Formats: sequence, C-alpha cells, structure tokens
Amino acid sequence: MIADLERMARATNYSAWLQRLVMPELGQRVIEVGCGIGNFTGMLLSREAVAAVDIDPAGVARLAQRYPGQANLRAFVCEPGSPAFADLARWQPDSCVCLNVLEHIPDDTRALQAMASVLVPGGVIVLLVPAFQALYGPIDRNLSHCRRYSRKSLVKLAQVTGLRIETLHYVNAIGFFGWWINAKILRREEQSAAQIAIFDRYIVPWLPRAEAIAPPPFGQSLFAVLRKP
Repeated sequence: MIADLERMARATNYSAWLQRLVMPELGQRVIEVGCGIGNFTGMLLSREAVAAVDIDPAGVARLAQRYPGQANLRAFVCEPGSPAFADLARWQPDSCVCLNVLEHIPDDTRALQAMASVLVPGGVIVLLVPAFQALYGPIDRNLSHCRRYSRKSLVKLAQVTGLRIETLHYVNAIGFFGWWINAKILRREEQSAAQIAIFDRYIVPWLPRAEAIAPPPFGQSLFAVLRKP
C-alpha cells in the first residue's frame, strides 16, 4: 500500500488538480480521514488545525517524519467509529476530507456517520471515491477496495446518514478508459508507474479545464461534498 502511495506522490499535476478541487470546500479545522503517508496532508497545513488519521501506524509515522514541527498538525492511528476518532469532536472540526479511502471500509455507512458525528453543525465531508462497479478489477482487489460507487449509491448513502448533497459529479473521464483497459483487457494487478507518469504529464494539464467547460457524464471517480445539517 505504501508503495502505491509513493507512486502517486510523484504525480504532481494530479495532486495539484485535487488541491484545486478540494481545498475551496474545506473550512479551517479539518480532519483528514485516511491520510496515508501524507500526500495530501501538506496541502492542508495552511488551515488552522489539521487532524490526520489512518489505520496504518507505518503510514502515520511516515507522515510525521515528512512534516515535523507543524504546530497545527496532529496525527492519530485510528478509524472512523472508534473511541479515539469520536474524541476528535472536542476539536470542533468543521470539515472532513476523505480521498480514495471510503471504498476500503467494509461498513461505509457507519464510517460516514462517524465522520458526520464529530463535525460541528453545518460542517462538510468532502469525498473522492472510485466510480462504476463495472470497472472493478484486479487492481481494485489488490488495493482492498470493497466497492466502486455510482451517483445512485452515493445519493442513497447520503440519505441514510442524514447528509445533504451539495456537490456530486464525475471526474477524470480519460481515467475511466484507462482503468477499464487495465481491469478488463490487460488484467493488471497493480497500477503502472509509467501509466501514472504519462497521465500526469500529458493528460492532467488540460483535462480539468476541459471537464470544467463540459462536465463528463462518467469518470474514473466521483467527487462529492456532503453537508451536515
């Protein structure tokens, strides 16, 4: 898992795309759920307070090494639904960000409810999840993905957890085809470093602008902003 995160850390254009997509939705007191080794955490350090949480002690330790001496950053080994996670409510967080993590959690309803429970009223949960169960393949299995999502399944999840959908749209239409080729034709077991590098260098610089002009009806991922009443 850490090797996959390290490969994605080198995709700097993709990281910048995520930053432009996510950061305007977040408040000043942020919980990052599934921080991994801190690839996105560094972008959050302009905020007043950041709690980075993950179930992997090695990833959390790596994150702490990457960002030493950050007074506004605390890292925790815990998961949504645990007592340690519930204790984060005392921070009065106004945002949760959960990027490519919810699909790893068997009980995603319980996890989303736990995220909402620690937020102040009016707080937001920002999600990025893989889209279309039809794309599920060997890479998903090896990444321990429990599922991929559709607009319908995310709407249902928001309804069950009592959250209001403010934003819900597909992103990365080109990646949809790349993931389909990897899953259904090449039957790849892991993401190719070369594919990631080519996508990051030649596709990402123009794709966000194109999708802003003409939002795609499908994509590799779904982006959602859910608000707590």
